[in-house]
Amino acid sequence: MAEQREGAPGVGESGPQEVRPEVARAWEELVATARRTVSEGLVVGTSGNVSVRVGDTVLVTPTGVPYDRLAPEDVTGVDLSGRQILGRLRPTSELPMHLAVYRATGARAIVHTHAVHATAVSTLVQEVPAIHYITADLGGPARVAPYATYGTEELADNMLRALTDRTACLLQNHGTIAYGTTLTQAYDRTAQLEWMCRVWLTASSVPGLSPFLLSPEQLTEVAQKLRGYGQQD
Repeated sequence: MAEQREGAPGVGESGPQEVRPEVARAWEELVATARRTVSEGLVVGTSGNVSVRVGDTVLVTPTGVPYDRLAPEDVTGVDLSGRQILGRLRPTSELPMHLAVYRATGARAIVHTHAVHATAVSTLVQEVPAIHYITADLGGPARVAPYATYGTEELADNMLRALTDRTACLLQNHGTIAYGTTLTQAYDRTAQLEWMCRVWLTASSVPGLSPFLLSPEQLTEVAQKLRGYGQQD
């Protein structure tokens, strides 16, 4: 949902709140990630949202505030029940989705976007075809959660079903959501999903040809190989 400002601030009216150093650092990284979704074309304006979990506190982007205007004193946080415990700005309207992921998984960070190609694909298929081996990094082909109105528990429930054994999914006629153990990982999975959707749309648009798709066996082989990818401690 493209966030709209929803009334006056409701928490922290008495003035700035003191936050722990680790929360301040997490907020700074969250704001940088949210700004990156705009600069790299994954969202337009204030659409989409980002969150990160610090202990039992979930920091989230506030509703209706352009990311380039967010400052350290705008830190916005809730507990796992959704009760606001930090900040004076109202949290994103998509809070039910974020909290559902944190309650059901080991996620520490979430990125939700309205990426163009992924949103287009969400209107065409029930899962993203296995067009590239990076599919394995998401746990398998990304499913499409059935459409429901933004900000509702119904959408959160649909999303959780689509995320079973996955780290990302599409939201029908809406966008993407991905999670990880860090904001960097959640963002990278979001970007990979958008890129795969773009590749599939490009390949499937060639008249008279259908793109070759990877088999479950090929994806399993890649998944095993990815466990040792990158620099190991």
